Amino acid sequence: MLVIDGVSKLFNPGTVDEKVALMDAHLQLKPGDFVTVIGSNGAGKSTLMNIISGVLKPDAGDIHIDGNRVSALSEHQRSRWIGRVFQDPMAGTAPRMTIEENLAIAYKRGQSRGLTLGVGRKTRNLFRNELSRLGIGLENRLSAKVGLLSGGERQALSLLMATFTRPQILLLDEHTAALDPARAELVTSLTEQIVRELELTTLMVTHNMEQAIQLGNRLIMMDKGRIILQVDEHRKKQLTVERLLGEFERISGKKMADDRVVLG
Repeated sequence: MLVIDGVSKLFNPGTVDEKVALMDAHLQLKPGDFVTVIGSNGAGKSTLMNIISGVLKPDAGDIHIDGNRVSALSEHQRSRWIGRVFQDPMAGTAPRMTIEENLAIAYKRGQSRGLTLGVGRKTRNLFRNELSRLGIGLENRLSAKVGLLSGGERQALSLLMATFTRPQILLLDEHTAALDPARAELVTSLTEQIVRELELTTLMVTHNMEQAIQLGNRLIMMDKGRIILQVDEHRKKQLTVERLLGEFERISGKKMADDRVVLG
């Protein structure tokens, strides 16, 4: 489903500020895989997500989605295959537009767009049905401006919009990190539910090690632009935070020193 083959990315190459963002990254996701990504700040997690989504182009290597080579395609061109939810609840939605208008844009993702008569009754009912799955009452607020929603409500809406068209790949870039604990728990629960029900192939970056262990069927750890550990489904069931920290120290030769990493 997703194949990352020898992907590398340098920032400011040939200068004193040269930084290895990714180095020879190899990763394969089968249909239905839910892979969590953990690592210290600057490990390359967001760079990996940006290269998959097309925000950045790799300096070397290839990316395939569902058998299609997408390395040279723009972010817009890849949107037919990819849904993404960002860390910032303000990203991924248009705050001055209504919930209905935001959903209408998501509904047309990957399709050619032209002048239409707007949202019809059938589509509006579809929106209400999808929103009702969130269980937070947004189905009754279609005309509300998204900018008036709480952070948790916006993130739940962003998650729904990203999965509305059943993307081949769902990218979750620390999508609960900016929420308070109660809202983070809600969005995490919704994530589990939607990914399971739609059988979405998912890559999720998180700084919460307990969350990284509990969610999904696989786990990868990154450090200094490299994927240094891949944990399969069988090993993941036996994993604990202590063992994960021990693996990082054994492989990297150092302790994970990042104030943003949450142990549980």
